[in-house]
Amino acid sequence: MTEPTHPSAAPCKLALADGTVVKGLAIGHRGETGGELCFNTSMTGYQEIFTDPSYHGQIMMMTYPHIGNYGASDEDMEADRPMIAGLVVRQFTHRYSNQLADESLERFLKRHKLVGITGVDTRRLVRHIRTKGVMNAVISSIDLDDESLVEKARRWPSMEGLELASRVTTGTAYDFSTGPGPRIAVYDYGVKRNILRMFRDRGCTVRVFPASTPLAGVLGWQPDGLFFSNGPGDPRAMPDAIDTARQAMTTGLPIFGICLGHQLMSLAAGLDVYKMYVGHRGANHPVQNLATRRVEVTTQNHGFAVDPKSLRDDVAVLTHRNLNDDTVEGLRFKQFVGFSVQYHPEASPGPHDSRYLFDTFLQDIAEHRGVRVKAG
Repeated sequence: MTEPTHPSAAPCKLALADGTVVKGLAIGHRGETGGELCFNTSMTGYQEIFTDPSYHGQIMMMTYPHIGNYGASDEDMEADRPMIAGLVVRQFTHRYSNQLADESLERFLKRHKLVGITGVDTRRLVRHIRTKGVMNAVISSIDLDDESLVEKARRWPSMEGLELASRVTTGTAYDFSTGPGPRIAVYDYGVKRNILRMFRDRGCTVRVFPASTPLAGVLGWQPDGLFFSNGPGDPRAMPDAIDTARQAMTTGLPIFGICLGHQLMSLAAGLDVYKMYVGHRGANHPVQNLATRRVEVTTQNHGFAVDPKSLRDDVAVLTHRNLNDDTVEGLRFKQFVGFSVQYHPEASPGPHDSRYLFDTFLQDIAEHRGVRVKAG
């Protein structure tokens, strides 16, 4: 199938650090960008993926072949701006059909100066990455020299060892919602808006704090529960956040962590985290709840995971596991009231199978702090 031409089409190349170079056509902003090349298997929800802070600094390759067909909308933003470093697609749709859209995806990309490439055999590239492992890449419509682009990709900083939460966190604390329910203090390491909506929809009063906020400053707000959010980067490069989580465990407050927050809580409890060979990114990952034996179809976005070899009976019990590769997906901690999951129960995009976890957190708060619970 050939890629349709467009009046503004220009040649573009994608170069990987292992020397692989592919040709295509430029979409979005004309320029050059680089980052870790990863892929997402979701069939819908591309705008939510592009604006997820956990993807900060990564080049996103969509496995679904048609991207852009329903345009872009302010309602689908998970942050104030796109967080990915670049975009790779098989076939880009310049004309869209969606009465709720505010603009075309092409205009959205240009407005945010996001560099992309279309006309790429994404199936072949995904198989390549699954075999070789994730690696850095460069997209360019201004430098088309293969050797130059490969060298740029090789020099691009690795995601391993990078602290990135400080680049996406809020600058000041703010109130997201007020309600009759419990007061939830959110540590923002790159929180998605839909996580905040999940708490709001359950009647919670939610205040979001910058990632570097000392725990004493958060406790001064007198929260009923602490939430450690998702976010980008290597959790092992965040000693201050790990120390904050460790201190939080001594407060007696119930704690809930998602994705990066799950990893930070695990590190604070003495467990180990490792960088995955490929990572999990998509809306179709099967996870089993070991208590109920039910299988949940989940949304995932992470390149790091808790090492199962480091689990200890006196620290935490495994509550959820990935049925594709047996990786750790959820923990209930023993030494404090708290639990965490590696996947995204708020989805956006994705299935709603795991939204009960927000109710579980509110039940923890009700049992330990005497707060009235409003079910979602």
